[in-house]
Amino acid sequence: MSKEINVEQLLELQRKQQLVPIDVRSPSEYAEGTIPGSLNFPLFDDEERAEIGTLYKQESRQAAMDRGLEIVSAKLPQLIRSISQVDGQKAVFCWRGGMRSKTTATMLSLMGIEALRLTGGIREYRRWVVETLEGFVLKPQVIVLNGHTGTGKTDILLELKKRGFPVLDLEGMAGHRGSIFGQIGLQARNQKQFDAMLVHELLALNEQPYILLEGESRRIGKVVLPEFLMEKKESGLHLVLELPVEERVQSILQEYQPWKHTEEIREAFRRIKSRIHTPVAKEIEECLNAEHFERAVHLLLVHYYDPRYQHAGDQYMQAPIHMQAPNKEQALERLIGQLEKVGMRGNG
Repeated sequence: MSKEINVEQLLELQRKQQLVPIDVRSPSEYAEGTIPGSLNFPLFDDEERAEIGTLYKQESRQAAMDRGLEIVSAKLPQLIRSISQVDGQKAVFCWRGGMRSKTTATMLSLMGIEALRLTGGIREYRRWVVETLEGFVLKPQVIVLNGHTGTGKTDILLELKKRGFPVLDLEGMAGHRGSIFGQIGLQARNQKQFDAMLVHELLALNEQPYILLEGESRRIGKVVLPEFLMEKKESGLHLVLELPVEERVQSILQEYQPWKHTEEIREAFRRIKSRIHTPVAKEIEECLNAEHFERAVHLLLVHYYDPRYQHAGDQYMQAPIHMQAPNKEQALERLIGQLEKVGMRGNG
């Protein structure tokens, strides 16, 4: 009989690197949202799961169980071998702690492989995530990095993280850059995936004296930031990076590589075309069609993004600190200097 474990116990053991969560749901269920850091060893693939579900609805529970047993019997030896090769303690889970995780844990136990089982499955984990975020009290001061599109804010934050500064990478968790072109070349995450990653990051950073994050709107791609984070951001210390427009153009070209995503770029532009003065919009479209991306990006910055950013910048609760630099590299060093001025240092 496998030993059961609750969400808090699982996460504590995982945090101490004493446990690996094993998700035995189908690949599409796993992709929809799982416990961060878990491995997927599906008891049924997507087609098999759909077949069993159809039998359950159209014939009977017994017919579905019989077919499930037939499928599992054929693949169980390989599944057990695969899971056994994972180092360390293991905890298996499925949707709600039902037959799939029970079957897997029981068979592992029969083969002499100890495996815990998550009570309530991923449904219970999701409940924990939602309740934790709803009641979350964010302790650190928030330092918000702002700047016009193309100032390399995300790259700078990631470099700060490497150097030991406490950084919350919201765009990385969302799989989106937060603009109309923000999903290009990335895989946008859904709210469940984002919430799970966010709550783990917040818990890890909540004893820090401050956290650094980018000045985002409440919605980033498919996800929405929690209210407490928005309130903390708005009342935080705001730093504004200012780089020459030519540097910003090159930064955007390097990050988005539009020559690899020409149709996606054109499609995204069509969604904002009506918001730009007609002659300028026409020239941008012509540049995109001719793959003159440098000119198109320059026009987009000057006539679309910069005016919108100026409006957003007027919403700060306290006067921001402006920092000018000729490029991203010097912007990073000046930012570190500014953080040290206000007593904020990294651990690197």
